[in-house]
Amino acid sequence: MHFSLLTLSALVASSLAVSSVDHVLHEKRDRLPPGWQYHEKLQSTEILPMRIALTQSNLDKADDFLMDVSHPESSNYGKHWTHEDIANKFAPSAETVNTVKSWLASSGIAPERISRSQSLGWLKFDATVAEAENLLKTEYHLYKHSTGKPHVSCSEYHVPEHVTPHIDFITPTVHFDTKIPQGVAQPNEKRAPSTTAAAGHPVQTKAALGIGAPSSGSLPKKGAQINIKALIDELKNCNKFITPNCLRALYLFPPGLTANPKNSYGIVEYTPQSYLQGDLDLFFANFSRKQVQRTPTLNSIDGGIPQTTQQGFQFNGESDLDLEYAMTLINPQKTTLYQVGDQVEGASFNDFLDALDGSYCAGDDPVQDATYPDPIGGEGAYLGPKNCGGFAATKVISTSYGYNEADLTAAYERRQCNEYMKLGLAGTSFLFSSGDNGVAGNRGVCIDPATKEYNDGKSGIFNPGFPSSCPYITSIGATQIVPGASVTAPEKACETVIFSGGGFSNVFPLPSYQASAVKSFFTNHPPPYGADRFNNSQSTRGFPDISANGANYVVAVDGIFALVYGTSASSPVVGAILTLINEARLYAGKSSLGFINPFLYANPGAFNDITQGGNQGCGTPGFQAVSGWDPVTGLGTPNFPKLLNAALQLP
Repeated sequence: MHFSLLTLSALVASSLAVSSVDHVLHEKRDRLPPGWQYHEKLQSTEILPMRIALTQSNLDKADDFLMDVSHPESSNYGKHWTHEDIANKFAPSAETVNTVKSWLASSGIAPERISRSQSLGWLKFDATVAEAENLLKTEYHLYKHSTGKPHVSCSEYHVPEHVTPHIDFITPTVHFDTKIPQGVAQPNEKRAPSTTAAAGHPVQTKAALGIGAPSSGSLPKKGAQINIKALIDELKNCNKFITPNCLRALYLFPPGLTANPKNSYGIVEYTPQSYLQGDLDLFFANFSRKQVQRTPTLNSIDGGIPQTTQQGFQFNGESDLDLEYAMTLINPQKTTLYQVGDQVEGASFNDFLDALDGSYCAGDDPVQDATYPDPIGGEGAYLGPKNCGGFAATKVISTSYGYNEADLTAAYERRQCNEYMKLGLAGTSFLFSSGDNGVAGNRGVCIDPATKEYNDGKSGIFNPGFPSSCPYITSIGATQIVPGASVTAPEKACETVIFSGGGFSNVFPLPSYQASAVKSFFTNHPPPYGADRFNNSQSTRGFPDISANGANYVVAVDGIFALVYGTSASSPVVGAILTLINEARLYAGKSSLGFINPFLYANPGAFNDITQGGNQGCGTPGFQAVSGWDPVTGLGTPNFPKLLNAALQLP
């Protein structure tokens, strides 16, 4: 499926003649998703459940709101908002509601037929096909999939020009929300494009749902199997084997000592990725003996469970890595595991956010996000209602998964990024790994400048990651100890097995907190590439923000110890360090850090600057690590004593 929101100029150019001159094209689908065929014209008396997504208010002020509680120079630092305050502040305006209701009434939809969702963001009513076609100046048809599943859709629809600014989208219209069984191995099969990303690359249907698949491209990389007996003098071998004590020595942070009940740390995993308790116990027996038989606190979202039917590094490596290090480094503080999605559909980042914020739930893209109860069924299917709200966000949340920015539409990414902004207002720090392929995207692919399609990664346009490109999360890159060096020596950008993801967004503007750092980078260390390689406008978001070691991690996976590589390791380590800092702030009677980027960029001296190495990709050396911020390792790696001292100086 391919549909797009069009600008007014494109609307005027639309070739479809509509019956009312004040109606303009709102969304259009250029082609059907694979497997679907036209069946018949829908009868005019059939009833359609119409849903109108209203535009949110105050989004133009959202950045100011967030900076007010997140910037260290603000008098309101740490005064995080309640979820009720957030919902009310961004609810559609009275003007938006009244404008849309007036349009509906003038089209014959009486006010008593219209209801408003609990989240305040949707108007709902039932209409006959004839009414809907007149309302939207379109035609509805019935389509059938090769499996026999039916679906109602139109190819495009129109709304009055004065109503356009007040509506995000309407369903059912051009979107195909019927899920078709995919199986574990299908997320990367070739599908017809559904719409176009900002970089010009065709977006693939259900791209967001493949995030937990073994072939997603964002999982850690496995190295050699190792003999645990070789680590007796572990601090002498940190350049070959990273362990929890190596990380403590690198970044000068102590073992956890307390467990403040107000503190919390969450790790997000996407089914079928799952930990094995035997692996946790094997790791704990060697590195944190008091934690043997300890389990994370499970928050099961949309039927998510730590499945054990599919095992192997491609199913257990990510979760084992995340939990073994997160749990060990913050012990005795507990770790929350958000396990998202059932074993049939899986889940997207939006599905996780739905569980934290019920008001976000109604606006999911049915093409990219999961539908529950699972319409596919079968073994492992979750048949309960979709989790819309009801789950609390921990103070810090680390996610070791990511998309290419060109995997999804700009509209989809902006909506999700705004949700991270809202949760930052509520006091949560969101961390994401920056990727393992340097300036290339997941699976090492780049963008062909002529076709805008993904290529083999040997040439082409740099392929930035998302959500790392969202200015309201903290993107974590990767470093490594220089081969042969001691644990106290300066690190370099990771160039062993993986390369730290980094670059510049094609979607999001340069945030104010990062402007000075990015300007300094371009002024003092201009990259040797032009606009044919990356967005060199100097006006878009750069990433990563900071880094941590991402090479040679000793991980227990499937009953053995092996070396693991990736920013998938870096993110949970930074999350653990921030959790220890929150522990100290909470005991001092202060708030959690919340959205941390303004604080980080205001304290560059609290990081170990990385000035060696690069993040090659797309047939180039990529960017280079230099003094100050760079799109390889960000500001550098944490110096815990300095970072803690700076955090405790804040209100």
